[in-house]
Amino acid sequence: MDKHEHDYYHEHSHGYGIYILVWLSLMALTAITVAVAGMDIGRFTVATALTIAAFKAYLVLTIFMHLRSETKTFAVFVIVAILFLGISFVLLFSDYSFH
Repeated sequence: MDKHEHDYYHEHSHGYGIYILVWLSLMALTAITVAVAGMDIGRFTVATALTIAAFKAYLVLTIFMHLRSETKTFAVFVIVAILFLGISFVLLFSDYSFH
């Protein structure tokens, strides 16, 4: 491994502690999502579940997929993909709610 590869690896890697912490956070958020699904809080059930899912996706993208340490161009592509996914969901739910 040359010096450039060695520097790149250390610049873009996390310690095991952060991975364990994020994994525990994901497990706790999953338990909260399951608990909220069992509660009767009306229309806020889905909103709460989607908010927790968005936060979990953020954790996976930034820590496990190393998006935080990628180039800005790659980050823009991911943001555009998420934007189009969001637009698709909005169109899907609006169509579903009117039928």
